[in-house]
This record gives sequence, structure tokens and C-alpha cells, in this order.
Amino acid sequence: MGRFLWLSEQTLSKGEQPPQDGRVTRQIRISDTAPQPDRTFHSLAFPERRDPPGGDLKAYRTARKDGTRAFTLWADQYRQQVFAHVVTKSATKGGPATYEVVGAAGEPLALITRDPAMKGGRVRTRWTVQQAGAPTAVGLKGRPFWWFVWWLISPIQLAIAIGSIIGGGDIARTPRRTRWRIDRRVVLDFQSGAGSAFELEVLEDWWDDRVTAALVALLGSHDSWLGNAWDVAGE
Repeated sequence: MGRFLWLSEQTLSKGEQPPQDGRVTRQIRISDTAPQPDRTFHSLAFPERRDPPGGDLKAYRTARKDGTRAFTLWADQYRQQVFAHVVTKSATKGGPATYEVVGAAGEPLALITRDPAMKGGRVRTRWTVQQAGAPTAVGLKGRPFWWFVWWLISPIQLAIAIGSIIGGGDIARTPRRTRWRIDRRVVLDFQSGAGSAFELEVLEDWWDDRVTAALVALLGSHDSWLGNAWDVAGE
């Protein structure tokens, strides 16, 4: 059995206000148990967007359109210790983007590359994870069958999205499941978890938790246009 990581938002009761003590409220949780009610978990990291130097959310949004991402993953809610950083090494609007995961002391941990769909002959988005000292893992977003179904009904997707918004239900999404393989062996599996959340199952012990947590944060920031990316949500 592997480890399971997922991005979680703070749950507030009706009328309850977010805490005003400066804590980071989003967290990446980890569990040794497959998705099920009341399973045991603990908080692995607390992701926070980093705006450009001297900039603000508007500047971040502008850079974000070109594929840029910048996060700090804190080891605690009050930013006393860094777990890892995610920085953009290169990014092209509508094209590939490469992100570097570094440790608290700036040591390189991994390179994560996102190659968007419909580029270079690819039908599906490709995510490549190259952890330091480990083989490169490659994952393709969505299963071919579900992409076929998606494109088959694409003429009515806009109506589905509008109906979901008006009706207050969930918005239809593009296929999201992604399996990373090394020599045909699945080593990571991003799949539907508890409720509507997606979880990353880590199937090999050699993965660095800082790298897999960074991958979860990046996947959540590249949610589809029908989704709600965490790094700009509620802003």
C-alpha cells in the first residue's frame, strides 16, 4: 500500500470567518490509508503562493498566463520552517513549462515539466517528474477512452458548464487521472479520492515527500478552465 497526498482547504462553518492570525490555511495532507471515512492523516505541508518581487496578485496573474508558478511549501502553518520551494525555470505561453523543486537550503530536489495537450503531436497533457538521483517518471493526463467521450460530447460542454453554475452543482471537468510510469511500471497515480478531491498515490518508497507535495501543489494550480486553481482561488 502506498502513501496518499491531497490538497485540502480549511472547512468553515456557516458564518464563520477565516482566522486572522496570519496562518496558512491550505494544507497538503498525507495518509498511509486508502480513501475512506475517518482515516488517519497528518498535515505534510502548507502551500502558499509567492507574488513576484515588488508585485502583487495582479502581477502574479499576469506571469501565470505564461505558465509561471511560484510557491513556498511551509512545514508549519505559521511559516516558521520551509518544507520546499517551487520555482519556474522556464515557461512559454501555451507551451512547455519546467519547474524546479528545491529544499529549505536551496538544494535541488527535482525538475517537473508540463507539456500541454495539442502541442507537438500530443493529444494529452504530459507531466514529467525527474527527482534527483532517480529515473524520470512520465505521466499523461486522462485516459484515452474518457478523452474520446469528452470530445464526443464537446458541443454540449458549454451548456453543461452553464447549467452546473446556475444549478449550484459541480462543473463538468476534463479527464484528470494521471499515472506516472518508469519502464511501464506505475510509480505515481493521481486519481479520484474522497468526495470530489483528487489524490496522489505514491507507489514507491524512494519518492521524496517534498517532491510529491510540490507535484500536488502544481497539479492543483493547473486545474482545467472548468476547475478552481488553489493559487488564485478566492482572490
